[in-house]
Amino acid sequence: MTDRQLHLVPLMGLIMAMILWAGSFIALKIAFRSYDPMVVIFGRMFLASICFLCLYPLFRPKRLRLKDVKYMLVMTIFEPCLYFLCEAKALTLTTASQAGMITAMLPLIVALGAHLVLKEHLSGRTLTGFFVAVCGACLLGAMGESSLQAPHPFLGNTLEFAAMVCAAAYTIILKRLSSRYNPFFLTAIQAFAGSIFYLPLMCLSPTPFTGQFHPAGFLSIVYLGVCVTIGAYGLFNYGVSRIPASQAGAFVNLIPVFTLILSWIVLGESFGPLQYVASALVFAGVFLSQDRRSGSGCTTGKIPEVQHPGDGRALPH
Repeated sequence: MTDRQLHLVPLMGLIMAMILWAGSFIALKIAFRSYDPMVVIFGRMFLASICFLCLYPLFRPKRLRLKDVKYMLVMTIFEPCLYFLCEAKALTLTTASQAGMITAMLPLIVALGAHLVLKEHLSGRTLTGFFVAVCGACLLGAMGESSLQAPHPFLGNTLEFAAMVCAAAYTIILKRLSSRYNPFFLTAIQAFAGSIFYLPLMCLSPTPFTGQFHPAGFLSIVYLGVCVTIGAYGLFNYGVSRIPASQAGAFVNLIPVFTLILSWIVLGESFGPLQYVASALVFAGVFLSQDRRSGSGCTTGKIPEVQHPGDGRALPH
């Protein structure tokens, strides 16, 4: 394959991951109508864990470095543990469109963290692309209307922002680990950790089991566990392992756009003129942020040393 083709493969993987993630907003709303949020999150993690157990021989690491275990532990604490706690509650308090607006903040948080921790260079073109994409994503979020399904939008949006902070920390740690481990192995670690973490929370939830089978809710959990937890995270982890974390994070701006598209296909909702303009801005911003010159030194998988925040010592690779 040519260099251009090698560059396009992770980009296409990231776009597909964003489509799958966009569908998760709709799937979560459908699943939450039938089951308690903790049941939904545990169900998706448990299904993903079963799938990964069957596929484990394909991505089993040849060697697991004990010094990396602590990074894996911190990674899973940020996501899926804290991330889904915040997002599950957020989606019961605010609308999907407003939550999508908050996701536009993730690239900026990732870029800042990657610059400070991974020493990734931020070019003017990348920053300009971020600005354009965030403006488009915020315009998309502003198009959403409040409803009875969003009783406390301010609190919900605050929790969604907290989820984005967790996602940014996860992305940066993932970038460090992805130079040594298969992306699907790291995704499997997330699924197993999430199953263990959410099992007691599910049992302690006010309504863990309704005693009824809801086909739409069950299929939504299957989609979340297989297509999103395995497919989206696997594709995203692969993309992060091939391009700078700051550029990979920029693709999150596509989620509000794809959410609107899927809402139109699945729910019959239509676009307004400003939504078309906002969608174009998001796509233009993501395209503009892909400054290959700023990532040329980061695509080889070499990760700079990360300074320990407490004592300034360089952590080993």
